[in-house]
Amino acid sequence: MRVVIADDSALIRDGVGQLLAARGHEIAGAVADADALLAAVDATRPDVALIDIRMPPSFTSEGIIAAGTIQQRHPDVGVVLLSQHVDADYALSLIRVRPTRSGYLLKDRITHMDTLTEAIDRVARGETIIEPELVQLLVRRPATKSRLDELTPREHEVLSLIAEGLTDRGIGERLWLTPKTVETHIRHILAKLSLPTDASYNRRVLAVLAYLRNDHA
Repeated sequence: MRVVIADDSALIRDGVGQLLAARGHEIAGAVADADALLAAVDATRPDVALIDIRMPPSFTSEGIIAAGTIQQRHPDVGVVLLSQHVDADYALSLIRVRPTRSGYLLKDRITHMDTLTEAIDRVARGETIIEPELVQLLVRRPATKSRLDELTPREHEVLSLIAEGLTDRGIGERLWLTPKTVETHIRHILAKLSLPTDASYNRRVLAVLAYLRNDHA
């Protein structure tokens, strides 16, 4: 697995790079700003770019803008955004553009290498990873209330695990449910949230994020 790391902190670049390398990942580049990130991705075509949202010069949204550019130029390159705080708008502006090969994690996840490496591996495989704290923030928003109120408590549990990127099997193992029961819950959730059937959309992720379409219609 080839990874490019983008963070203005040399300590984080070097530390995360060494830890990932120790776990078998190849560090294709380690850069400090968005321009260098785009150049590194263009030159090396990594499997995944690990990107801090806030980078020079303004330390606002350089990372998210660069991630969008990477997705347009190199749709086969996965992107994992790291943020100091849970920010639904930043996270979902990425995921809504392409709900595959995308991830959003709190920055303190870099201290949990099992979590970070799993996220990188899954994004490289085409999956979407969403910070669990963001999931909880989304389901509490008033804009989601009308549709989410139609879900049963068990469907709420399944929905949260869907948003974390778990497979049907993973959900069943977590909740001690049979595969058939999980499939039934997911079918009911998708129906109640009236999600699009277009195959280009990841309906499992949209099950949690659908309300944003109403917010920004």
